[in-house]
Amino acid sequence: MGQVLFIVWRESVEALLVVGILYAWLKNGDHQARCGLPYLWAGVAIGLIAAIALGAALLGFTEVLSGDAQDYFQIAMVLVACVLIVQMVLWMKRHGRTLKRDMESSLQKSAQDGHWWGIAVLVALAIAREGSETAVFLYGVGFGQLGHVDASQYLAIIIGFALALLTFYLLQLGGKIFSWRSFFRVTEIMLLFLAAGLFEAGVDKLIGMEVLPVIVNQVWNSSALLDDSSTFGSLVATLTGYRAHPAEMNLVAYAVYWIVIYLLLRRSNSQMAQKQKAASRPA
Repeated sequence: MGQVLFIVWRESVEALLVVGILYAWLKNGDHQARCGLPYLWAGVAIGLIAAIALGAALLGFTEVLSGDAQDYFQIAMVLVACVLIVQMVLWMKRHGRTLKRDMESSLQKSAQDGHWWGIAVLVALAIAREGSETAVFLYGVGFGQLGHVDASQYLAIIIGFALALLTFYLLQLGGKIFSWRSFFRVTEIMLLFLAAGLFEAGVDKLIGMEVLPVIVNQVWNSSALLDDSSTFGSLVATLTGYRAHPAEMNLVAYAVYWIVIYLLLRRSNSQMAQKQKAASRPA
């Protein structure tokens, strides 16, 4: 339940950020700008429908598959969810600072040209992106893979979205303690650990299917400190990739994951530094 709540909360906040930026610009603009509001809500509706359709397709596809095919599909979705989380973190690091300015620039151009369908497409793509990522993430952590969804999971979705609305409201207040920059910095770290947890879940499944070797069956046993089969331990394992009695392959995979993350972040920071340096040069 905890991982479902976190995913819905984080993705909903990002979607609300996009819609909030566009809505504020259109609502506070002149009469011509306010003409774009119906297109904004049309884009939100289209994006939600696309995301729901993907979620339904995932659940339906699971029912069609059976045996090893279903297992391999679920493993693939777990690993895809991991990749999407990492990609999202890298994308926000590159575009987070200029997102508001870029979107307002696009809005201004649409207002001048009178082509409001571009706003609908922009919002629809943004909502569909966040919604489809949410669907893949939820499927990756086991949401509905058995053909049904528990009441606790529905409750987690509702609470997650409610917390997202509250978070968005607090962030809009512009407080010095709770800022957008701090929010994204903290949640980016949490998302990377969540991706690590998904990656380890995929590795566990591959080990169980004997696709990957165990190497050493149990390197240590820390169940006395934190049992990953307990309620809290299971949540920590899902959100971080923690294992109380890991096989050596688990440790190798975990180390490889964080090495790749380090290299990707280093590359992203280098590209951002070069971009800023080029932008600061006199024409």
